Amino acid sequence: MLAYETRPYRPCVGIMLINGQGKIFAGQRIDNRAEAWQMPQGGIDEGESTEQACFREMKEEIGTDKAVIASIHPEWLNYDIPRPLADNLWKGQYRGQRQCWVALTFTGTDADINIQTDEPEFREWAWLSPDELLERAVIFKRPVYQTVITSFIDVLNTR
Repeated sequence: MLAYETRPYRPCVGIMLINGQGKIFAGQRIDNRAEAWQMPQGGIDEGESTEQACFREMKEEIGTDKAVIASIHPEWLNYDIPRPLADNLWKGQYRGQRQCWVALTFTGTDADINIQTDEPEFREWAWLSPDELLERAVIFKRPVYQTVITSFIDVLNTR
């Protein structure tokens, strides 16, 4: 296993799904005993575009792809995963994630969302305000979430 400091970041897409009331989709992780809420996210497969990964991950994690892209963050954002957790994820090969964030306008209804997928990641879900999302997110993701919220504020405010 590589030393933590020299490990690369896992390429990933982050998904800010926004409903008609300007609230953000968040799910409570199924694999964490603490109240760990997050926006959908996932790895970008070899040869896959950010947009393709975005819609695939949304379908895999929340059972829907009923959305249209409103904005894509111009820069990749990194976060480090605490070392004990990083050592147990992805066979310890990454120190964190390098994410391309996408803001999407949800075009479906709440009935279109189904977190009981083939490989569930969330035990519960909710539409949250930006402040509620930041309050419920794990500490190590909050700086990226704040950057994304600030970057996509125009999309959030047009709802």
